[in-house]
Amino acid sequence: MTTLDPDNQQVLDLIKASGRPPVASLEPPAAREVYRAGRRFFQPDLPDMAEVRDLSAPGAASDIPLRLYRGLGTDAAAALPVLVFYHGGGYVIGDLDTHDYVCRKLANVARCAVIAVDYRLAPEHKFPAAVDDAAAALRFVVSQAAHLGVDAARVAVGGDSAGGNLSANMAHFARDGEVPKTCFQMLLYPGTDMSMSQGSYKNRDWTQYPLSIEAIKYFIGHYLSEKDYTDWRAAPLTAKNFKGLADAFVLTAGHDPLADEGYEYAKKLEANGVRVTFVHMSDQMHGFLTMGRIVRAADLALEIAGAALARAFAGDT
Repeated sequence: MTTLDPDNQQVLDLIKASGRPPVASLEPPAAREVYRAGRRFFQPDLPDMAEVRDLSAPGAASDIPLRLYRGLGTDAAAALPVLVFYHGGGYVIGDLDTHDYVCRKLANVARCAVIAVDYRLAPEHKFPAAVDDAAAALRFVVSQAAHLGVDAARVAVGGDSAGGNLSANMAHFARDGEVPKTCFQMLLYPGTDMSMSQGSYKNRDWTQYPLSIEAIKYFIGHYLSEKDYTDWRAAPLTAKNFKGLADAFVLTAGHDPLADEGYEYAKKLEANGVRVTFVHMSDQMHGFLTMGRIVRAADLALEIAGAALARAFAGDT
């Protein structure tokens, strides 16, 4: 078993010293505020951008808040390639602000646009509300590409954790013509299964980590009804057809209960002829990408992911 990065350990020590309650002990509104407060503390200073503006897309139930970023140094008149980004947070917590730094960093590294999606959260809006909003936002971005200053022919999807799950969904939908075509999927320590049966769930005591087994049960319980656990849109690892999906970048972390299902997803993509860049950071824990003020490896990982995104937009994958 690999040793945890000391920066990650410092995060765990700070969380413990703060007395922050486990997410599974909180009602969702309180859990959201605790998560926001943590991200404000662990997120680095925000980098400058060419443009940042909030907008919205029409959704099935209500307008979906979005945030558009244009990478620093990009041409204001250019139709930029665009990453549609879905934030993590177990479908229960997280918002545009919690992943602000991640989106800015990716836009600057890839010299592209990023449009972040503030999809509806559970339990107020259970599955498949998040999936529906993810799809509606993607359709909006492509249909309004000229107005938004992005290139409808170079659209990628991506996200971390729950957002990786939604991105995997969108890649399947795009292949099947349910949403516009995407050229790339960026899956950052994604959740791809709801069975909690992989070995990484069982290979250690996860109690000390922010994403504990109890936290995963809490998120899944709020997001899904019992009948939904085997729906492939909740668990894309169980989808029947992986052929013809967009090229992928998959990142996993060694200190993460979700590590094996991310790896299994990458292997299934590869086995079906999908080109995959797979990066495993064995000394990192789930959620480290949003902890860059403390965890120095976060920027390294985002630079690798951004470089892969830039290659995809250039047609070099």
